[in-house]
Amino acid sequence: MSEQDATPPPPKQEEGAHLNIKVTDGNNEVFFKIKKTTQLKKLMDAFCDRSGKSIDSVRFLFDGTRVQPTDSPDTLEMQDGDTLEVHQEQVGGAFPSF
Repeated sequence: MSEQDATPPPPKQEEGAHLNIKVTDGNNEVFFKIKKTTQLKKLMDAFCDRSGKSIDSVRFLFDGTRVQPTDSPDTLEMQDGDTLEVHQEQVGGAFPSF
C-alpha cells in the first residue's frame, strides 16, 4: 500500500471551538452552545424569541459592558460558562423643568 492510497483522517474540530453561555434576565435562564466566532445577534434573537421580548426593548451586558449584535465571544474574550445579563431598556431619565 502506497502513501497515495491512504486516506487522511478527518480534520479534528478545534478543541474549545464552542462555548456554553448562560443568558439571564433575572427570571429566566437560557443556556446556549455557540461557536466562538458566531455573532451574538443569533443568541440575542433566540433569547428574545424564547422569552417573548422584543430585541428593541432589552439590552445585553457582559461584565458590565453593553454587547453589540456584531460582537462574538472571541471579541469579548468570553470563556465557557460565562453569563450575559439581559436588562429592560430604559428611555428618558430627564426631570421636567419647572
